[in-house]
Amino acid sequence: MDNKIKCDIKDINLAKEGSLRAEWAAKEMPVLHSIKERFIKEKPLEGIKISGCLHITAETANLVETLSAGGAEVNMCASNPLSTQDDIAAYLVSQGISVYAINGEDDNTYDSHLEAVLSEKPNLTIDDGADLVAKLHGDNHPGLENIIGSMEETTTGIIRLKALSSEGKLKFPVIAVNDSDTKHMFDNRYGTGQSTLDGIIRATNILLAGKTIVIIGYGWCGRGLASRAQGMGARTVVCEVDSVKALEAIMDNHEVMPMEEASKIGDIFVTVTGGLHAVDKEHFESMKDGAIVANSGHFNVELNLEALESMTENRRRVRENVEEYTLETGNHVIVLGEGRLVNLAAAEGHPPSVMDMSFANQALASEYIVKNHKEFKNEVYTLPKSVDQEIAALKIRSFGKNFDKLKSKQEKYLNSWELGTGSSQEGLE
Repeated sequence: MDNKIKCDIKDINLAKEGSLRAEWAAKEMPVLHSIKERFIKEKPLEGIKISGCLHITAETANLVETLSAGGAEVNMCASNPLSTQDDIAAYLVSQGISVYAINGEDDNTYDSHLEAVLSEKPNLTIDDGADLVAKLHGDNHPGLENIIGSMEETTTGIIRLKALSSEGKLKFPVIAVNDSDTKHMFDNRYGTGQSTLDGIIRATNILLAGKTIVIIGYGWCGRGLASRAQGMGARTVVCEVDSVKALEAIMDNHEVMPMEEASKIGDIFVTVTGGLHAVDKEHFESMKDGAIVANSGHFNVELNLEALESMTENRRRVRENVEEYTLETGNHVIVLGEGRLVNLAAAEGHPPSVMDMSFANQALASEYIVKNHKEFKNEVYTLPKSVDQEIAALKIRSFGKNFDKLKSKQEKYLNSWELGTGSSQEGLE
């Protein structure tokens, strides 16, 4: 390790283990690998400083190596105190990347790590929850002066950024990577769906078949989670405030009811809303004895843990990532992973195959901002549809599959207004 590398990690001696984990993940990330190969030749990020606030996982290591291959100087911190894989942090430092991330870090350390990566005066930030952007929008933050743009990974972060933009307070352009189809349709649905159940099972070792699982929120994450829970034999109940999404859940063969009713019958509750207090005091009060509560939305505020604490006579840790709250009524509520992202706190997060597309979007978004930032206003943007199509095509081919393309006459037909029932097809050939 270069002694000049700035970092705050658990143990550099974990680097070898991290190297193997990153190598294993890379086998399932062919799209990102193809971008890395191009970046090595073209160096589209030469001279660019990037500060990232992401989950420090094996998949993220492959993104960081791709950005570095493109010529960027990358500094990383964690976007969640419990999601850091300490061996990956050590591996990245051994490769010359500044990393500030320790699994289990307290709130003050987390905050100091955010400031550490911003002190490098980046040109680009990559966020998972918009914590870096929020910091930069504080009063006269010194890290702001060199920023040309940012990328955001999550639904929660984009909610925050669009609020800033709507108030006219956003100080630089942001690419909403989560809004790309090859991100939210796959990462949120297939990634969150599988990894959330993985986290619950690893933490508890319970059988899901026969259990009533209450999914709170039916966006892309909720869809994926409900589908996979149902596939494992659970009775699935969806709670949703959007009537269209609630209707979709009914037609997807899930029970739909208000949380007031669901809180009385659920065995396991999982929040995936991106909002505040989806499980609140009155819900904890009506839960059956031994109910399990987990969160797979970005921030732990989806669970009102302060209210739960106020109702609690005794609290104890019964397994790793499993805390039992004994309420004044004598009932017990089980909280997994301190209410933080259960798929990362108690498991390894999304499988690399799905993060391949998410991080392909991140890599291409960084290149897109560098090339086009002078044309942008201080607004929230999405990547062009052509980028989505490119990533999807690369992923399909990595599976050894192919797909159809329109013939010239079919394209002309779809782009015309004159042709309809009984119309001549002359000129289409």
